[in-house]
Amino acid sequence: MSVTPAFDYTVLERFLRYVVIDTQSDPQSSSTPSTEKQKNLGRLLVTELCDIGLSDAEMDDNGYVYATLPANTDKAVPVICFCSHMDTSPDFSGAHVKPQIVRNYQGGDIVLPGDKSRIIRAADHPALAAQAGNDIVTSDGTTLLGADDKAGLAEIVDAMRFLKAHPEIRHGAIKVLFTPDEEIGRGVDKADLKRLSADFAYTIDGSTAGTIEDETFSADAATITIAGLAAHPGFAKGRMENAIKIAARLVDALPKETCTPETTEGREGFLHPVSVTSELGEAKLQYIIRDFTEAGLRDKAALLERTVKDVMCDFPRSTYRFEVKEQYRNMKVVLDRHPQIVEHAMEAVRRAGLKPEKDSIRGGTDGSRLSFMGLPCPNIFAGGHAFHSPLEWVSVQDMQAAMRTIVHLAAIWEERA
Repeated sequence: MSVTPAFDYTVLERFLRYVVIDTQSDPQSSSTPSTEKQKNLGRLLVTELCDIGLSDAEMDDNGYVYATLPANTDKAVPVICFCSHMDTSPDFSGAHVKPQIVRNYQGGDIVLPGDKSRIIRAADHPALAAQAGNDIVTSDGTTLLGADDKAGLAEIVDAMRFLKAHPEIRHGAIKVLFTPDEEIGRGVDKADLKRLSADFAYTIDGSTAGTIEDETFSADAATITIAGLAAHPGFAKGRMENAIKIAARLVDALPKETCTPETTEGREGFLHPVSVTSELGEAKLQYIIRDFTEAGLRDKAALLERTVKDVMCDFPRSTYRFEVKEQYRNMKVVLDRHPQIVEHAMEAVRRAGLKPEKDSIRGGTDGSRLSFMGLPCPNIFAGGHAFHSPLEWVSVQDMQAAMRTIVHLAAIWEERA
């Protein structure tokens, strides 16, 4: 194992620059990127990558940023890619972010100064217990912070800077990919994998320091369209079958204790209504279906359709249409064929001074889709917590640990080639 020089960091300074740029994506937009403002951050990232010596850094018309750190070894090393997303969630405002730094955190609750009713309570955020003495970055409480995934961006750029400055750390060619629109499920829709030319990849988009995620939900989306029977309410007896009421019955009919997000955890899947649009004659319900296994996914889709049929029995003159569309699949199916990808990441976490922990994501990442597109891609921690909310926070020291992990991972692929 080669000796790594003493680390220095620019990750915090980069992160603070990135979070003040509003990059919220828009699920209602059909353009790519869904919001043009994401390119503002993309342009800054290209400038910073060029400044540290990645001379081919470029953003394409769709807002994807590509760059290469050339190999500095004669070995034939697989080309690896580090990937993060530039957009922030539509769930809460990402405009006018005012980051705060709690220096030398010593425990207890963190009151957010822009809205003192918003408090990061230690009792609700057990991960804070491991942060004594660390520096915690939050928003002021009026916006989300954007650690998801601007922490990952900062960590990758800082790692590339460090590797470029220390050619004694041998590594193969390293690719960088920064994507738009991950938060709305389109993060790799227009990623050019031929241009990327990588063999394996890692998203830097996880949470707790030391965690490597090699498994996600498998995911489908179900659409239920109800055609009711409209009639004038003054003359509706025996005629009207109100699609709004049918939709309400459907939402209420599923088991509440076994298959909702509110009542499941760990490896338990769920059915979840995400949208209901309705008027008297027609209703449309959108569900997401989640499970870690294909069989579980099919079982939940079957349960949903049986429930629809049972409810519709009480409305004999109404009809329905039931459609299921695949969204993404559990990346573990692909990653298990290439065990060295996760093994190398585990060793990199150890060298970064942390205990590695494998975990499953109750959701999906760009890595899920990349894996099935031919680029096997687990997820590595970025250090953020309480994503998609004004209570979001990240530890500076955890971001630094993620940066070290990336550096060590690049070296391990070269050592073991």
